[in-house]
Amino acid sequence: MVQASESFASRINDSLPQTQCTRCGYPDCMGYATAIAEGGAGINQCPPGGEEGIARLSRLTGRPALALDPKFGMETPRVMAVIDEAWCIGCTLCLDACPTDAILGIHKRMHTVIEVHCTGCELCIPVCPVDCIALEVETPGYTGWDAWSPLQATAARRRYELHKARHPHGNQPATEVAQEPVEGAPDAGERKRSVVEAALARARATAFARKA
Repeated sequence: MVQASESFASRINDSLPQTQCTRCGYPDCMGYATAIAEGGAGINQCPPGGEEGIARLSRLTGRPALALDPKFGMETPRVMAVIDEAWCIGCTLCLDACPTDAILGIHKRMHTVIEVHCTGCELCIPVCPVDCIALEVETPGYTGWDAWSPLQATAARRRYELHKARHPHGNQPATEVAQEPVEGAPDAGERKRSVVEAALARARATAFARKA
């Protein structure tokens, strides 16, 4: 029974767009697929899949097709993240947040988005401390699966699996999770805050110098 349930969940996962956006209320597409298979989630909670995605899940599960539940979002054209490189402070928070490693950059250096790998999940937006990431419409006039393809879904899924392998504890780097706390030493959150504050100070100084 467990194997049958896992097999069913895998088939459901195969029908999802693999944007890993978490808008469905689950940590990733497989988490949502498992919840559907176990009867704990509706088939109308995936905005990136849209109406066509609901129809696919309806055929697969035998459940009636419902309108997309608006509390999970709306079906819209696919967007792509764009970084204003002039304001990027190189804090690396967006690198950890991106489920498909579509952002390229290193600590204290500006980052950029690799367009072909961006799923439009928007997870990089809330973690940016300087709001230098914007969203641009990538597929005007096309939404849901009309704005996405099985080939893109497969590529995004593979990249997400690689990302998970590098970050087994979620978006927090495994090296930070594994470290034992040292008495009197700042925790990971404090270290990250100090890095961001220092980067912000450098950005403000650079902006001031430009105006002078």
